[in-house]
Amino acid sequence: MKTRHNILRQPWLGMLLSIFSSCAARPPHEAGPFRPGELVELTRVVPGLRLDIRYATTHNFMGRVLYPQARAFLQRPAAEALAQVQAELQPLGYGLMVFDGYRPWRITKQMWEHTPTDKKEFVADPRKGSRHNRGCAVDLTLCDLTTGHEIEMPGAYDEMSPRSYAAYAGGTAAQRTARDLLRARMEAHGFTVLPAEWWHFDFQDWKLYPIQDVPFEQL
Repeated sequence: MKTRHNILRQPWLGMLLSIFSSCAARPPHEAGPFRPGELVELTRVVPGLRLDIRYATTHNFMGRVLYPQARAFLQRPAAEALAQVQAELQPLGYGLMVFDGYRPWRITKQMWEHTPTDKKEFVADPRKGSRHNRGCAVDLTLCDLTTGHEIEMPGAYDEMSPRSYAAYAGGTAAQRTARDLLRARMEAHGFTVLPAEWWHFDFQDWKLYPIQDVPFEQL
């Protein structure tokens, strides 16, 4: 007969237990009041937007599929601001490529539990919730309008190292210029970069929206 200790030593069983635990838990309670939310699909609001939803694949730091659908959502004001950024970049030969937008709270919890203690600056604490959970954070980069290829930055998306810092001084001059262009255009339209992640931008009104745990299939 297997003991609980032996069961937890089985990697796939441990993963299932983690998922079940995340599904059983609930987001933190918040008093509010909050603005009524309206999560909208970004491809319907931002013309020409490209998606690379890594969490709908195994090509992510978790190494497994977290989203059942390769889609991205934001609260409508944030999505409309993103459309303005896209319009300003196009004359320069660039467009936006989105990695992630709204994220159900249970996924944030799974990420926190998976991440080593010394790397937790790169993930949100589920006890506080994430701005992704509010539909007011977006992970994105620049892409070349002609080729559709991602523009090189000083660090890779979801890389848990100092190269991800918004103020990282390494990399090439071209990489830093591209990173700083993205930041400048986003900040001009109400977004603020996360200091630890050059790709993560929070919309200015994020405090006005509640933490959500609605699965993609219901949006």
